[in-house]
Order: sequence, then C-alpha cells, then structure tokens
Amino acid sequence: MPAAELGRQLDRYLRQLEIERGLSRNTVAAYRRDLTAFLAALAERGVRDADSLDAEGVRAYVLGLRDRERPLAAASTARVISSIRGFTRFLVEEGVVSRDPAEELAPPKLPKRLPKALSVEQVSALLAATDGDDPVRLRDKALLELLYATGARVSEAVSLDVDDLLGADGTPELIRVIGKGDKQRIVPVGSFARAAVEAYLVRARPLLAVRGHATPALFLGARGARLSRQNAWLVIRAAAERAGISVEVSPHSLRHSFATHLLAGGADVRVVQELLGHASVATTQLYTHVTIDGLRDAYQQAHPRAR
Repeated sequence: MPAAELGRQLDRYLRQLEIERGLSRNTVAAYRRDLTAFLAALAERGVRDADSLDAEGVRAYVLGLRDRERPLAAASTARVISSIRGFTRFLVEEGVVSRDPAEELAPPKLPKRLPKALSVEQVSALLAATDGDDPVRLRDKALLELLYATGARVSEAVSLDVDDLLGADGTPELIRVIGKGDKQRIVPVGSFARAAVEAYLVRARPLLAVRGHATPALFLGARGARLSRQNAWLVIRAAAERAGISVEVSPHSLRHSFATHLLAGGADVRVVQELLGHASVATTQLYTHVTIDGLRDAYQQAHPRAR
C-alpha cells in the first residue's frame, strides 16, 4: 500500500479529477489502479513521502514495467506514464514538491491505429444472433440494436435510465446520453432499435425488474439490478460467437461500425462527431480513413485500369 502521506495526496488528486475535471468513475478508477501500484512499488524501494520522490525512482519504475516477464504493452505503458505525470504535476501545483520528478518522462511512441469496424453483413449477423423471446434475449437484442443505432459506448448504454428514452407516446425516438465529462448529447434512434427497445420494455423488463429492487435503469441483469458493463461485454462476445464472426469483436465494435457506416453513406463528419460525443473532430476523422480504404479497395477491384 502507498505510504500514508502520498496516499492522502493520491486521494486528493483523484477527487479533483472526478469533481473539478468531471472525469467518469471508470476513468478515475483506472487512474487509481495505476497510481496505487506505482506508489506501492516506490514504497518497496524506500520512498515513504513526497520529499523522497525523485526522477530516478520514477524512471526505474517505468523501466521495470517494460522489463517484466510479461511486459506491459506500449499502449498500457503510455497510459501509466500519463497517470504518473498527471499526479506529479498535481503535487507541484499543490506545493507538495518543488520539482516535477516525472517532467522528462516520455511516453512510448504508439503506432496510429485505425478503429476496427464490422461490415454491414457482420453487424446484421451479430444482431440476428440475439433473436429470441425470453427476457434475456429480448434485452440483449435491445442493447445491441441500440448500440449500433446510436453509436453509444457500452458504459453509456448501461448507464441509461428509462427516463433517458425520449419521444411521443412512450416511443423511444431519441435517447439522452451522458458521455465523458458528464457531457449530455441527444441521439436519434432508428426504427429497428426502436422496435427492439419497445419489445424489451413491454415483454422483458417488467419480468426482470421483479427479481430485484426498484431501479430506474433501462437495461437490467438477470437479478433485476442494472446491467454491468462487464456483463454487457459478455453479451456482445457471446452474440459474436453464435454469429460465427471470425474477426475480433470488441466492446467498441458497434460504435466503430456506426461511425464508419454513417460516413460511408455520406454523413457529414461533424454530424457524426456530435452523435459520437467527440470533443474534437480530429478524433472522428480517423473513421474517414477507414472509409477511404474501403473505397480504394473497391476501386482497385472494379476499375479496368486500376490493376
């Protein structure tokens, strides 16, 4: 465990992240894991307070991540370094230390990775794999249809309450999504997703709700409580296995597919940015590279003078 003084500073820093910067609980929890491990390792080296926190110790910890029997991937190492640098900057700003011991710590260079999207046919197969009349299958169908129809993150979808469904006569024509930094956005719901959500609300949710305490949550688990993010991911993975999809399907696959298919269909990138809740259009523009690659492949295959 971290030494008492540094542990208290860590708690203060995490509260600042959540309250002042508005980071989500999941993001703050990731910071806590990274920094608790960091401070625990430093304590084993004899670092018991902020005064003994130095650049050499920080560098040694990061090098140790890369030299372990199972070294951290570059992306994970970059995340840990980002967590450490944020915390040490906080210590400087609060006057706890006079010099930032992680100031010269550079994250590893990461290759630019394009988002992976499923094809339209693969999405159709994935959604069809949730067909069924029992309450859990109806819930799974509504969840996956809504993810693909709105581009919501899995964490955003499981955080939805019934009151976040907006529309006349109880028809979920729109949903209110609370994204990163507690930023709210309103997203339209397509006809297939509307039908799936309506079927779930009428034929499944009441049966699941009686198994637990009253909750406003839209998506319920088998015991009547709010469906967890981890269980939602298991739903997606199980559907992918039933559908026989050979490519890797991640929790973000339907979000990536939503964006890629919209852009391929001619949607304006700034509209897609708003629907996804991206703070910067540059993030959304990553998806335009995916659609351009698809256009290039089609051109190479179809044009008589392309080969």
